[in-house]
Amino acid sequence: MPELQIAEFFSLCFMAIALGMDAFSVGLGMGMQLLRLKRIAIIGITVGFFHIAMPFLGILIGQYISTKIEGFAIIGGGLLLITIGVQMILSSFNHEDKQLLSPVGFGLAIFALSVSLDSFSVGLSLGMSGVRTALALVLFGFFSMLLTWTGLLLGRKARGLLGIYSELLGGSILCAFGLRIIFG
Repeated sequence: MPELQIAEFFSLCFMAIALGMDAFSVGLGMGMQLLRLKRIAIIGITVGFFHIAMPFLGILIGQYISTKIEGFAIIGGGLLLITIGVQMILSSFNHEDKQLLSPVGFGLAIFALSVSLDSFSVGLSLGMSGVRTALALVLFGFFSMLLTWTGLLLGRKARGLLGIYSELLGGSILCAFGLRIIFG
């Protein structure tokens, strides 16, 4: 019996890492903005929270509703990332413009929601599989937070290396990731 629990734990860890890779990729692009370490910490915690909340909502809402709205949620998340990416690209050409969506307040919620939408559908399947839900949710939140921090810090480092082109690259990464979400 303990071998089954260990196998389940590692399976959940791999699933959590796979879900957190979205946050890592987008964090890499977002990290190329001028972000302070305190903001990076807050972003990671928020993304971790959303990676707990979205599967939990998926579990609560159920299979019937998810088949109706899942496609719209994925397209919406992709469009949000593209919007943030285009805004970053445009602001790289004109440094006087204020950012349309920055990772603060509402912009942070939009960012965290867009990278955690895929965990909603995972939550739907978790509710029906009999997996220990609390453990899965904690692992999803932990790994997505950790991977977001890693992406943001690597992006921040790349900003120092790339100089003025970092925001252009970061916006391009976000646009590409948004398109990948929409078109699979």
